[in-house]
Amino acid sequence: MANSNLGLFFVFALLGIVELEASHRVYKHLQTFQSSSSANQPYRTGYHFQPPKNWINGVMIYKGLYHFFYQYNPKGAVWGNIVWAHSTSEDLMNWTPHEPAIYPSQPSDINGCWSGSATILSSGKPAMLYTGIDSQNRQVQNLAIPKNLSDPYLTEWVKSAKNPLMQLTAQNHINASSFRDPTTAWLGPNKEWRVIIGSKVNRQGLAILYKSKNFVNWYQSKTPLHSADNTGMWECPDFFPVLLHGQNGVDTSLNGPNVKHVLKVSFDDTKHDCYTIGSYDNVEDIYTPDEGSVEGDSGLRYDYGKYYASKTFFDNVQNRRILTSWINESSSVADDIKKGWSGVHAIPRKIWLDESGKQLVQWPVVEIEKLRVNNVSLANKLFKGGSVIEISGVTAAQADVEVWFEIKDFEKAEVLEPSWTNPQLLCSRMGASVKGSLGPFGLLVLASDGLKERTAVFFRIFKGHNKYVVLMCSDQSRSSLNQDNDMTTYGAFLDVDIRQHKLSLRSLIDHSIVESFGGGGKVCITSRVYPTLAINEAAHLYAFNNGNQSIKILELNAWSMKTAKIS
Repeated sequence: MANSNLGLFFVFALLGIVELEASHRVYKHLQTFQSSSSANQPYRTGYHFQPPKNWINGVMIYKGLYHFFYQYNPKGAVWGNIVWAHSTSEDLMNWTPHEPAIYPSQPSDINGCWSGSATILSSGKPAMLYTGIDSQNRQVQNLAIPKNLSDPYLTEWVKSAKNPLMQLTAQNHINASSFRDPTTAWLGPNKEWRVIIGSKVNRQGLAILYKSKNFVNWYQSKTPLHSADNTGMWECPDFFPVLLHGQNGVDTSLNGPNVKHVLKVSFDDTKHDCYTIGSYDNVEDIYTPDEGSVEGDSGLRYDYGKYYASKTFFDNVQNRRILTSWINESSSVADDIKKGWSGVHAIPRKIWLDESGKQLVQWPVVEIEKLRVNNVSLANKLFKGGSVIEISGVTAAQADVEVWFEIKDFEKAEVLEPSWTNPQLLCSRMGASVKGSLGPFGLLVLASDGLKERTAVFFRIFKGHNKYVVLMCSDQSRSSLNQDNDMTTYGAFLDVDIRQHKLSLRSLIDHSIVESFGGGGKVCITSRVYPTLAINEAAHLYAFNNGNQSIKILELNAWSMKTAKIS
Protein backbone atom coordinates (compact mmCIF):
# COMPACT_ATOMS: atom_id res chain seq x y z
CA MET A 1 0.00 0.00 0.00
CA ALA A 2 2.24 2.80 1.21
CA ASN A 3 4.85 3.86 -1.34
CA SER A 4 3.55 1.32 -3.76
CA ASN A 5 0.44 1.04 -5.80
CA LEU A 6 -1.54 -1.70 -4.38
CA GLY A 7 -4.66 -3.11 -5.90
CA LEU A 8 -7.97 -2.97 -4.11
CA PHE A 9 -8.79 -6.51 -5.00
CA PHE A 10 -12.02 -8.10 -4.03
CA VAL A 11 -13.68 -11.32 -3.11
CA PHE A 12 -16.33 -12.66 -0.83
CA ALA A 13 -17.78 -14.84 1.90
CA LEU A 14 -21.29 -14.53 3.91
CA LEU A 15 -23.46 -11.85 7.31
CA GLY A 16 -23.87 -8.54 9.19
CA ILE A 17 -25.68 -5.30 9.88
CA VAL A 18 -23.80 -2.03 10.00
CA GLU A 19 -24.41 1.60 10.93
CA LEU A 20 -23.24 3.89 8.17
CA GLU A 21 -23.03 7.49 7.10
CA ALA A 22 -22.93 8.96 3.61
CA SER A 23 -19.57 9.14 1.85
CA HIS A 24 -18.80 12.71 0.88
CA ARG A 25 -18.00 13.31 -2.78
CA VAL A 26 -14.80 15.22 -2.18
CA TYR A 27 -13.17 14.44 -5.54
CA LYS A 28 -16.31 14.14 -7.64
CA HIS A 29 -15.09 15.85 -10.80
CA LEU A 30 -11.39 15.00 -10.76
CA GLN A 31 -11.43 11.85 -12.90
CA THR A 32 -11.98 12.37 -16.61
CA PHE A 33 -11.84 9.77 -19.36
CA GLN A 34 -10.14 10.73 -22.59
CA SER A 35 -9.06 8.40 -25.37
CA SER A 36 -5.65 8.67 -27.00
CA SER A 37 -4.75 7.62 -30.53
CA SER A 38 -2.46 4.62 -30.92
CA ALA A 39 -0.12 6.71 -33.06
CA ASN A 40 0.52 9.09 -30.18
CA GLN A 41 0.38 6.37 -27.50
CA PRO A 42 2.18 3.31 -28.93
CA TYR A 43 2.65 1.77 -25.47
CA ARG A 44 -0.98 1.90 -24.35
CA THR A 45 -2.40 -1.59 -24.03
CA GLY A 46 -5.17 -2.89 -26.28
CA TYR A 47 -6.74 -5.52 -24.02
CA HIS A 48 -5.12 -5.07 -20.59
CA PHE A 49 -7.10 -2.91 -18.19
CA GLN A 50 -5.84 0.61 -17.62
CA PRO A 51 -7.57 4.00 -17.29
CA PRO A 52 -7.09 6.49 -20.13
CA LYS A 53 -4.72 8.59 -18.05
CA ASN A 54 -2.94 9.08 -14.73
CA TRP A 55 -1.63 6.69 -12.04
CA ILE A 56 -3.47 3.53 -11.04
CA ASN A 57 -2.95 0.63 -9.08
CA GLY A 58 -9.07 -5.19 -7.62
CA VAL A 59 -12.50 -7.48 -8.35
CA MET A 60 -15.74 -8.99 -7.08
CA ILE A 61 -18.91 -10.29 -8.72
CA TYR A 62 -22.34 -8.94 -7.76
CA LYS A 63 -25.63 -9.60 -9.56
CA GLY A 64 -23.72 -11.10 -12.50
CA LEU A 65 -21.42 -8.10 -12.96
CA TYR A 66 -17.71 -8.05 -12.25
CA HIS A 67 -16.59 -4.98 -10.33
CA PHE A 68 -13.07 -3.61 -10.59
CA PHE A 69 -12.07 -1.24 -7.77
CA TYR A 70 -8.58 0.09 -8.04
CA GLN A 71 -6.31 2.72 -6.58
CA TYR A 72 -6.17 5.77 -8.75
CA ASN A 73 -4.57 9.19 -8.66
CA PRO A 74 -7.03 11.50 -10.43
CA LYS A 75 -4.52 14.35 -10.36
CA GLY A 76 -1.50 12.88 -12.13
CA ALA A 77 0.62 10.02 -13.43
CA VAL A 78 2.62 9.56 -10.23
CA TRP A 79 1.88 8.19 -6.74
CA GLY A 80 -0.43 10.18 -4.44
CA ASN A 81 -3.98 11.60 -4.01
CA ILE A 82 -5.39 8.09 -3.90
CA VAL A 83 -9.09 7.33 -4.33
CA TRP A 84 -10.95 4.14 -5.25
CA ALA A 85 -11.87 4.20 -8.94
CA HIS A 86 -14.52 1.79 -10.19
CA SER A 87 -15.37 -0.04 -13.45
CA THR A 88 -17.75 -2.90 -14.26
CA SER A 89 -17.73 -5.73 -16.78
CA GLU A 90 -19.81 -8.68 -17.96
CA ASP A 91 -16.80 -10.65 -19.22
CA LEU A 92 -13.63 -9.46 -17.41
CA MET A 93 -12.32 -8.06 -20.71
CA ASN A 94 -14.53 -5.09 -21.62
CA TRP A 95 -14.99 -2.48 -18.89
CA THR A 96 -17.32 0.48 -18.31
CA PRO A 97 -16.03 3.22 -16.00
CA HIS A 98 -18.08 4.78 -13.22
CA GLU A 99 -17.52 7.60 -10.76
CA PRO A 100 -14.80 6.72 -8.22
CA ALA A 101 -16.40 4.71 -5.40
CA ILE A 102 -14.65 5.93 -2.23
CA TYR A 103 -13.04 9.29 -1.46
CA PRO A 104 -11.25 10.65 1.59
CA SER A 105 -14.04 12.19 3.68
CA GLN A 106 -13.73 11.03 7.31
CA PRO A 107 -10.99 11.64 9.88
CA SER A 108 -10.20 7.93 9.51
CA ASP A 109 -9.32 8.22 5.79
CA ILE A 110 -8.75 11.92 5.20
CA ASN A 111 -5.19 11.30 3.97
CA GLY A 112 -6.03 8.52 1.54
CA CYS A 113 -8.24 5.50 0.85
CA TRP A 114 -5.91 2.55 0.34
CA SER A 115 -5.98 -1.17 -0.28
CA GLY A 116 -8.64 -3.51 0.98
CA SER A 117 -10.97 -6.35 0.06
CA ALA A 118 -14.67 -7.09 -0.27
CA THR A 119 -16.71 -9.72 1.53
CA ILE A 120 -20.21 -10.83 0.57
CA LEU A 121 -22.17 -11.04 3.80
CA SER A 122 -24.77 -13.74 4.49
CA SER A 123 -27.49 -11.30 3.49
CA GLY A 124 -25.88 -11.00 0.05
CA LYS A 125 -24.65 -7.49 0.82
CA PRO A 126 -21.10 -6.59 -0.23
CA ALA A 127 -18.95 -5.02 2.48
CA MET A 128 -15.60 -3.38 1.90
CA LEU A 129 -12.85 -3.27 4.49
CA TYR A 130 -10.09 -0.87 3.50
CA THR A 131 -7.10 0.90 4.95
CA GLY A 132 -7.36 4.62 5.52
CA ILE A 133 -4.68 7.10 6.51
CA ASP A 134 -6.19 9.14 9.33
CA SER A 135 -5.64 12.75 10.30
CA GLN A 136 -2.55 11.74 12.33
CA ASN A 137 -1.12 9.74 9.39
CA ARG A 138 -1.84 6.41 11.07
CA GLN A 139 -3.01 3.37 9.12
CA VAL A 140 -6.46 2.24 10.30
CA GLN A 141 -9.14 -0.11 8.94
CA ASN A 142 -12.51 1.18 7.74
CA LEU A 143 -15.82 -0.16 6.42
CA ALA A 144 -18.04 0.90 3.52
CA ILE A 145 -21.14 -0.72 1.99
CA PRO A 146 -23.28 0.07 -1.09
CA LYS A 147 -25.97 2.70 -0.62
CA ASN A 148 -28.42 0.96 -2.96
CA LEU A 149 -28.30 -2.85 -3.14
CA SER A 150 -30.77 -2.91 -6.02
CA ASP A 151 -28.25 -1.08 -8.20
CA PRO A 152 -26.15 -3.78 -9.94
CA TYR A 153 -23.51 -1.17 -10.73
CA LEU A 154 -23.02 -0.24 -7.04
CA THR A 155 -22.28 3.35 -7.97
CA GLU A 156 -22.66 4.85 -4.48
CA TRP A 157 -21.02 3.74 -1.26
CA VAL A 158 -21.49 4.84 2.34
CA LYS A 159 -19.03 4.57 5.19
CA SER A 160 -19.58 3.32 8.73
CA ALA A 161 -20.12 6.03 11.33
CA LYS A 162 -17.99 3.83 13.63
CA ASN A 163 -14.86 4.06 11.46
CA PRO A 164 -12.11 3.24 12.14
CA LEU A 165 -13.13 -0.27 13.10
CA MET A 166 -9.57 -1.52 13.69
CA GLN A 167 -6.58 0.49 14.90
CA LEU A 168 -3.37 -0.22 16.76
CA THR A 169 -2.85 0.57 20.41
CA ALA A 170 0.37 1.25 22.29
CA GLN A 171 0.31 -2.36 23.53
CA ASN A 172 0.74 -3.71 19.99
CA HIS A 173 4.37 -2.54 19.67
CA ILE A 174 3.76 -2.06 15.95
CA ASN A 175 4.41 1.15 14.08
CA ALA A 176 1.15 2.70 12.90
CA SER A 177 2.65 2.95 9.40
CA SER A 178 2.88 -0.86 9.22
CA PHE A 179 -0.77 -1.91 9.54
CA ARG A 180 -2.64 -2.26 6.27
CA ASP A 181 -4.48 -4.16 3.54
CA PRO A 182 -7.30 -6.21 5.10
CA THR A 183 -8.16 -9.45 3.31
CA THR A 184 -11.48 -10.89 2.34
CA ALA A 185 -13.11 -12.06 5.56
CA TRP A 186 -14.12 -15.66 6.23
CA LEU A 187 -16.36 -17.40 8.74
CA GLY A 188 -14.96 -19.74 11.38
CA PRO A 189 -16.80 -22.70 12.92
CA ASN A 190 -18.15 -20.42 15.69
CA LYS A 191 -19.71 -18.13 13.03
CA GLU A 192 -17.31 -15.32 13.85
CA TRP A 193 -15.76 -13.42 10.97
CA ARG A 194 -11.98 -13.49 10.57
CA VAL A 195 -9.77 -11.09 8.65
CA ILE A 196 -6.02 -10.60 8.52
CA ILE A 197 -4.08 -7.35 8.26
CA GLY A 198 -0.51 -7.13 6.92
CA SER A 199 2.14 -5.88 9.33
CA LYS A 200 5.64 -6.34 10.73
CA VAL A 201 7.69 -6.06 13.90
CA ASN A 202 11.25 -5.20 12.96
CA ARG A 203 11.98 -7.75 10.20
CA GLN A 204 9.28 -10.23 11.25
CA GLY A 205 6.34 -10.27 8.83
CA LEU A 206 2.92 -10.65 10.42
CA ALA A 207 -0.63 -11.58 9.40
CA ILE A 208 -2.49 -9.99 12.31
CA LEU A 209 -5.84 -11.69 12.93
CA TYR A 210 -9.05 -9.86 13.89
CA LYS A 211 -12.46 -11.37 14.68
CA SER A 212 -16.04 -10.06 14.72
CA LYS A 213 -19.58 -11.36 15.23
CA ASN A 214 -21.29 -8.53 13.34
CA PHE A 215 -18.61 -7.18 10.94
CA VAL A 216 -18.55 -3.87 12.84
CA ASN A 217 -17.06 -4.59 16.28
CA TRP A 218 -13.67 -6.24 15.79
CA TYR A 219 -11.15 -7.51 18.34
CA GLN A 220 -7.56 -8.63 17.84
CA SER A 221 -6.68 -12.28 18.33
CA LYS A 222 -3.95 -13.02 20.86
CA THR A 223 -1.73 -14.52 18.16
CA PRO A 224 -1.32 -13.77 14.45
CA LEU A 225 -2.62 -16.22 11.89
CA HIS A 226 1.00 -16.64 10.80
CA SER A 227 4.36 -14.89 10.93
CA ALA A 228 7.83 -15.40 9.49
CA ASP A 229 11.19 -14.01 10.51
CA ASN A 230 13.33 -11.84 8.26
CA THR A 231 10.66 -11.25 5.64
CA GLY A 232 9.91 -7.57 6.25
CA MET A 233 6.58 -5.86 5.76
CA TRP A 234 3.70 -8.03 4.53
CA GLU A 235 1.57 -6.01 2.14
CA CYS A 236 -1.68 -7.12 0.50
CA PRO A 237 -1.95 -10.51 2.20
CA ASP A 238 -4.41 -13.01 0.74
CA PHE A 239 -5.67 -16.18 2.42
CA PHE A 240 -7.93 -18.69 0.68
CA PRO A 241 -8.68 -22.42 0.29
CA VAL A 242 -7.96 -24.53 -2.80
CA LEU A 243 -9.29 -27.99 -3.60
CA LEU A 244 -6.86 -30.90 -3.44
CA HIS A 245 -8.21 -32.21 -6.75
CA GLY A 246 -9.64 -30.44 -9.77
CA GLN A 247 -9.59 -26.89 -11.03
CA ASN A 248 -12.76 -25.50 -9.44
CA GLY A 249 -12.54 -22.74 -6.90
CA VAL A 250 -14.33 -22.69 -3.53
CA ASP A 251 -15.79 -20.13 -1.15
CA THR A 252 -13.27 -18.37 1.08
CA SER A 253 -14.86 -19.79 4.27
CA LEU A 254 -14.52 -23.45 3.24
CA ASN A 255 -12.25 -25.74 5.25
CA GLY A 256 -11.95 -29.50 5.64
CA PRO A 257 -10.05 -32.62 4.53
CA ASN A 258 -10.39 -31.91 0.80
CA VAL A 259 -8.70 -28.51 0.77
CA LYS A 260 -5.37 -26.87 1.36
CA HIS A 261 -4.92 -23.21 2.20
CA VAL A 262 -2.77 -20.62 0.49
CA LEU A 263 -1.19 -17.66 2.24
CA LYS A 264 0.17 -15.06 -0.16
CA VAL A 265 1.98 -11.91 0.86
CA SER A 266 3.49 -9.06 -1.11
CA PHE A 267 6.98 -8.28 0.10
CA ASP A 268 7.47 -4.54 0.35
CA ASP A 269 11.27 -4.88 0.14
CA THR A 270 11.42 -6.65 -3.21
CA LYS A 271 7.98 -6.03 -4.75
CA HIS A 272 7.42 -9.77 -5.20
CA ASP A 273 4.23 -11.75 -4.50
CA CYS A 274 5.17 -15.00 -2.78
CA TYR A 275 3.02 -17.76 -1.33
CA THR A 276 3.06 -20.95 0.67
CA ILE A 277 0.62 -23.87 0.68
CA GLY A 278 -0.37 -25.39 3.98
CA SER A 279 -3.06 -26.26 6.52
CA TYR A 280 -5.40 -24.02 8.50
CA ASP A 281 -6.57 -24.96 11.98
CA ASN A 282 -9.78 -22.93 12.15
CA VAL A 283 -10.29 -23.66 15.85
CA GLU A 284 -6.91 -22.39 17.00
CA ASP A 285 -6.78 -19.98 14.04
CA ILE A 286 -3.25 -20.94 13.05
CA TYR A 287 -1.92 -21.45 9.52
CA THR A 288 1.00 -23.89 9.10
CA PRO A 289 2.89 -24.13 5.78
CA ASP A 290 3.55 -27.61 4.47
CA GLU A 291 6.89 -29.22 5.24
CA GLY A 292 9.47 -28.07 2.73
CA SER A 293 7.76 -24.77 2.01
CA VAL A 294 10.15 -21.87 1.66
CA GLU A 295 8.99 -18.67 3.32
CA GLY A 296 10.38 -15.44 1.99
CA ASP A 297 11.50 -14.05 -1.32
CA SER A 298 13.19 -17.27 -2.44
CA GLY A 299 9.95 -19.22 -2.14
CA LEU A 300 7.16 -19.75 -4.67
CA ARG A 301 5.91 -16.72 -6.58
CA TYR A 302 2.76 -16.11 -8.55
CA ASP A 303 4.85 -14.43 -11.21
CA TYR A 304 8.59 -13.99 -11.59
CA GLY A 305 8.42 -10.64 -13.38
CA LYS A 306 6.53 -7.38 -12.90
CA TYR A 307 3.56 -8.50 -10.81
CA TYR A 308 2.59 -7.10 -7.42
CA ALA A 309 -0.22 -6.50 -4.92
CA SER A 310 -2.29 -9.38 -6.26
CA LYS A 311 -5.63 -10.56 -4.92
CA THR A 312 -7.92 -13.51 -5.63
CA PHE A 313 -11.70 -13.71 -5.52
CA PHE A 314 -14.14 -16.59 -5.80
CA ASP A 315 -16.37 -16.37 -8.85
CA ASN A 316 -19.40 -18.35 -7.65
CA VAL A 317 -21.09 -18.15 -11.06
CA GLN A 318 -18.27 -19.97 -12.88
CA ASN A 319 -17.01 -21.88 -9.78
CA ARG A 320 -13.47 -20.64 -10.18
CA ARG A 321 -10.97 -18.63 -8.18
CA ILE A 322 -9.61 -15.71 -10.14
CA LEU A 323 -6.32 -13.94 -9.56
CA THR A 324 -5.74 -10.34 -10.56
CA SER A 325 -2.77 -8.09 -10.04
CA TRP A 326 -1.06 -4.84 -10.82
CA ILE A 327 1.85 -4.70 -13.29
CA ASN A 328 4.24 -2.04 -12.10
CA GLU A 329 6.26 0.17 -14.39
CA SER A 330 9.69 -0.25 -15.96
CA SER A 331 9.80 3.25 -17.44
CA SER A 332 11.25 6.25 -15.62
CA VAL A 333 9.08 8.68 -13.66
CA ALA A 334 9.94 11.34 -16.24
CA ASP A 335 8.67 9.08 -19.04
CA ASP A 336 5.53 8.26 -17.04
CA ILE A 337 4.74 11.96 -16.71
CA LYS A 338 5.50 12.50 -20.39
CA LYS A 339 3.11 9.76 -21.55
CA GLY A 340 0.51 10.85 -18.99
CA TRP A 341 -0.13 7.53 -17.26
CA SER A 342 1.51 4.64 -15.44
CA GLY A 343 0.44 1.23 -14.24
CA VAL A 344 -1.74 -1.47 -15.79
CA HIS A 345 -3.55 -4.58 -14.58
CA ALA A 346 -2.63 -8.10 -15.63
CA ILE A 347 -5.14 -10.28 -17.46
CA PRO A 348 -7.28 -12.06 -14.82
CA ARG A 349 -6.09 -15.63 -14.27
CA LYS A 350 -7.89 -18.76 -13.15
CA ILE A 351 -5.89 -20.32 -10.30
CA TRP A 352 -5.90 -23.84 -8.81
CA LEU A 353 -3.68 -26.35 -7.01
CA ASP A 354 -1.37 -28.44 -9.17
CA GLU A 355 -1.92 -32.20 -9.03
CA SER A 356 1.40 -32.50 -7.16
CA GLY A 357 -0.06 -30.41 -4.32
CA LYS A 358 3.18 -28.46 -4.16
CA GLN A 359 2.36 -25.34 -6.19
CA LEU A 360 -0.40 -23.35 -7.84
CA VAL A 361 -1.22 -23.25 -11.55
CA GLN A 362 -2.46 -20.13 -13.35
CA TRP A 363 -4.07 -19.62 -16.76
CA PRO A 364 -5.66 -16.60 -18.44
CA VAL A 365 -9.45 -16.62 -18.00
CA VAL A 366 -11.20 -18.22 -20.96
CA GLU A 367 -13.02 -14.98 -21.79
CA ILE A 368 -9.85 -13.60 -23.33
CA GLU A 369 -10.24 -16.04 -26.23
CA LYS A 370 -13.23 -13.99 -27.46
CA LEU A 371 -10.72 -11.35 -28.54
CA ARG A 372 -8.81 -13.72 -30.83
CA VAL A 373 -8.98 -13.17 -34.62
CA ASN A 374 -6.92 -14.20 -37.68
CA ASN A 375 -5.43 -17.48 -36.52
CA VAL A 376 -2.03 -18.47 -37.93
CA SER A 377 -0.77 -22.00 -37.28
CA LEU A 378 2.31 -24.13 -37.76
CA ALA A 379 2.68 -27.85 -37.04
CA ASN A 380 5.36 -30.57 -36.97
CA LYS A 381 8.16 -28.19 -37.89
CA LEU A 382 11.71 -29.41 -37.29
CA PHE A 383 13.48 -26.45 -35.77
CA LYS A 384 17.21 -26.66 -36.39
CA GLY A 385 19.78 -24.94 -34.22
CA GLY A 386 20.29 -21.31 -35.18
CA SER A 387 16.85 -21.00 -36.82
CA VAL A 388 14.61 -17.94 -36.65
CA ILE A 389 11.10 -18.17 -38.14
CA GLU A 390 8.86 -15.14 -38.48
CA ILE A 391 5.22 -15.69 -37.52
CA SER A 392 3.54 -13.42 -40.03
CA GLY A 393 -0.14 -12.77 -40.57
CA VAL A 394 -0.86 -11.59 -37.01
CA THR A 395 -0.70 -8.16 -35.42
CA ALA A 396 2.57 -8.73 -33.59
CA ALA A 397 2.10 -5.82 -31.17
CA GLN A 398 -1.25 -7.20 -29.95
CA ALA A 399 -1.29 -10.99 -30.08
CA ASP A 400 -1.82 -14.28 -28.25
CA VAL A 401 0.64 -17.09 -29.05
CA GLU A 402 0.68 -20.73 -27.92
CA VAL A 403 3.43 -23.16 -28.88
CA TRP A 404 4.28 -26.77 -27.95
CA PHE A 405 7.84 -28.10 -28.29
CA GLU A 406 9.09 -31.67 -28.47
CA ILE A 407 12.64 -32.58 -27.42
CA LYS A 408 14.08 -36.03 -27.92
CA ASP A 409 17.86 -36.02 -27.58
CA PHE A 410 18.10 -35.12 -23.88
CA GLU A 411 21.55 -36.62 -23.41
CA LYS A 412 23.14 -33.63 -25.10
CA ALA A 413 21.78 -31.19 -22.53
CA GLU A 414 24.28 -29.00 -20.72
CA VAL A 415 25.17 -30.03 -17.19
CA LEU A 416 23.61 -27.90 -14.45
CA GLU A 417 26.36 -26.93 -12.05
CA PRO A 418 25.47 -27.35 -8.33
CA SER A 419 26.07 -23.65 -7.73
CA TRP A 420 23.49 -22.62 -10.35
CA THR A 421 20.62 -22.28 -7.91
CA ASN A 422 19.42 -18.76 -8.77
CA PRO A 423 17.30 -18.96 -11.94
CA GLN A 424 17.11 -15.21 -12.50
CA LEU A 425 20.88 -14.87 -12.32
CA LEU A 426 21.25 -17.88 -14.61
CA CYS A 427 18.91 -16.30 -17.17
CA SER A 428 20.92 -13.08 -17.00
CA ARG A 429 24.19 -14.91 -17.65
CA MET A 430 22.73 -17.21 -20.29
CA GLY A 431 20.41 -14.92 -22.21
CA ALA A 432 18.85 -15.46 -25.62
CA SER A 433 22.08 -14.60 -27.44
CA VAL A 434 24.15 -17.17 -25.52
CA LYS A 435 24.15 -20.36 -27.56
CA GLY A 436 23.60 -23.59 -25.66
CA SER A 437 22.84 -27.18 -26.49
CA LEU A 438 19.11 -27.64 -25.81
CA GLY A 439 18.20 -23.98 -25.93
CA PRO A 440 17.66 -21.19 -25.75
CA PHE A 441 14.48 -21.72 -27.79
CA GLY A 442 11.14 -19.95 -27.68
CA LEU A 443 9.69 -16.66 -28.91
CA LEU A 444 11.09 -13.27 -29.86
CA VAL A 445 8.27 -10.80 -29.24
CA LEU A 446 7.96 -7.05 -29.80
CA ALA A 447 10.96 -7.45 -32.08
CA SER A 448 12.19 -4.89 -34.59
CA ASP A 449 13.27 -5.55 -38.15
CA GLY A 450 16.86 -6.76 -37.84
CA LEU A 451 16.32 -7.68 -34.15
CA LYS A 452 18.01 -4.59 -32.69
CA GLU A 453 15.13 -4.70 -30.24
CA ARG A 454 13.42 -7.84 -29.00
CA THR A 455 12.09 -9.42 -25.84
CA ALA A 456 13.00 -13.11 -25.74
CA VAL A 457 10.86 -15.61 -23.85
CA PHE A 458 12.53 -18.99 -23.92
CA PHE A 459 13.51 -22.30 -22.36
CA ARG A 460 16.91 -23.89 -21.77
CA ILE A 461 17.27 -27.51 -20.67
CA PHE A 462 19.98 -28.77 -18.34
CA LYS A 463 21.04 -32.17 -17.10
CA GLY A 464 20.69 -32.10 -13.33
CA HIS A 465 21.16 -34.71 -10.64
CA ASN A 466 18.94 -37.64 -11.64
CA LYS A 467 16.62 -35.40 -13.68
CA TYR A 468 16.43 -32.84 -16.44
CA VAL A 469 15.93 -29.25 -15.36
CA VAL A 470 13.95 -26.70 -17.40
CA LEU A 471 14.85 -23.04 -17.07
CA MET A 472 12.32 -20.46 -18.30
CA CYS A 473 13.51 -16.92 -18.98
CA SER A 474 12.20 -13.56 -20.11
CA ASP A 475 15.21 -11.69 -21.45
CA GLN A 476 14.53 -7.96 -21.67
CA SER A 477 18.16 -6.88 -22.02
CA ARG A 478 17.55 -5.87 -25.65
CA SER A 479 13.90 -4.90 -25.36
CA SER A 480 14.50 -1.20 -25.98
CA LEU A 481 17.09 1.26 -27.19
CA ASN A 482 15.89 3.57 -24.39
CA GLN A 483 18.39 2.84 -21.65
CA ASP A 484 16.31 4.67 -19.03
CA ASN A 485 13.98 1.66 -18.82
CA ASP A 486 14.34 -1.17 -16.33
CA MET A 487 15.43 -4.06 -18.57
CA THR A 488 15.95 -6.72 -15.92
CA THR A 489 15.97 -10.32 -17.12
CA TYR A 490 13.63 -12.66 -15.23
CA GLY A 491 13.72 -16.41 -14.77
CA ALA A 492 12.44 -19.45 -12.90
CA PHE A 493 12.89 -23.20 -12.87
CA LEU A 494 9.89 -25.02 -14.31
CA ASP A 495 8.81 -28.18 -12.47
CA VAL A 496 7.94 -30.45 -15.38
CA ASP A 497 9.17 -33.89 -16.44
CA ILE A 498 9.93 -33.22 -20.10
CA ARG A 499 10.44 -36.92 -20.77
CA GLN A 500 6.73 -37.42 -20.03
CA HIS A 501 5.20 -34.07 -21.03
CA LYS A 502 5.53 -31.76 -24.01
CA LEU A 503 6.90 -28.33 -23.21
CA SER A 504 4.45 -25.47 -23.76
CA LEU A 505 4.68 -21.70 -23.82
CA ARG A 506 1.94 -19.10 -24.11
CA SER A 507 2.59 -15.37 -24.41
CA LEU A 508 0.05 -12.55 -24.30
CA ILE A 509 1.60 -9.59 -26.14
CA ASP A 510 0.05 -6.15 -25.77
CA HIS A 511 2.25 -3.25 -26.95
CA SER A 512 4.24 -2.84 -23.73
CA ILE A 513 3.18 -5.99 -21.86
CA VAL A 514 4.33 -9.59 -22.31
CA GLU A 515 2.62 -12.10 -20.00
CA SER A 516 4.11 -15.57 -20.46
CA PHE A 517 2.94 -18.94 -19.11
CA GLY A 518 5.26 -21.96 -19.15
CA GLY A 519 4.29 -25.59 -18.68
CA GLY A 520 0.56 -24.88 -18.80
CA GLY A 521 0.85 -22.12 -16.19
CA LYS A 522 3.28 -23.60 -13.68
CA VAL A 523 5.61 -20.66 -14.22
CA CYS A 524 4.42 -17.18 -15.15
CA ILE A 525 6.63 -14.24 -16.08
CA THR A 526 5.29 -10.78 -16.88
CA SER A 527 7.49 -8.22 -18.60
CA ARG A 528 6.88 -4.49 -19.04
CA VAL A 529 8.86 -3.26 -22.05
CA TYR A 530 9.08 -0.04 -24.03
CA PRO A 531 10.68 -0.60 -27.46
CA THR A 532 11.49 2.42 -29.58
CA LEU A 533 11.52 0.62 -32.95
CA ALA A 534 9.22 -2.39 -32.49
CA ILE A 535 6.00 -0.44 -32.04
CA ASN A 536 2.58 -0.86 -33.66
CA GLU A 537 2.94 -2.10 -37.28
CA ALA A 538 6.74 -2.13 -36.99
CA ALA A 539 6.65 -4.92 -34.39
CA HIS A 540 7.50 -8.49 -35.44
CA LEU A 541 6.99 -11.93 -33.89
CA TYR A 542 9.44 -14.83 -34.29
CA ALA A 543 10.05 -18.34 -33.05
CA PHE A 544 13.74 -19.05 -32.51
CA ASN A 545 16.18 -21.79 -31.58
CA ASN A 546 19.65 -20.64 -30.58
CA GLY A 547 20.75 -24.05 -29.36
CA ASN A 548 23.02 -26.47 -31.16
CA GLN A 549 20.43 -29.24 -31.18
CA SER A 550 17.27 -29.45 -33.25
CA ILE A 551 13.89 -29.45 -31.59
CA LYS A 552 10.39 -29.85 -33.04
CA ILE A 553 7.55 -27.36 -32.96
CA LEU A 554 4.67 -29.77 -32.55
CA GLU A 555 2.11 -27.01 -32.89
CA LEU A 556 2.08 -23.23 -32.90
CA ASN A 557 -1.03 -21.07 -32.93
CA ALA A 558 -1.03 -17.29 -32.98
CA TRP A 559 -3.91 -14.84 -33.07
CA SER A 560 -4.24 -11.13 -33.48
CA MET A 561 -6.17 -9.71 -30.54
CA LYS A 562 -9.08 -7.31 -30.84
CA THR A 563 -8.95 -4.16 -28.73
CA ALA A 564 -11.11 -4.44 -25.64
CA LYS A 565 -13.58 -1.74 -24.58
CA ILE A 566 -12.03 -0.13 -21.52
CA SER A 567 -13.73 3.27 -21.40
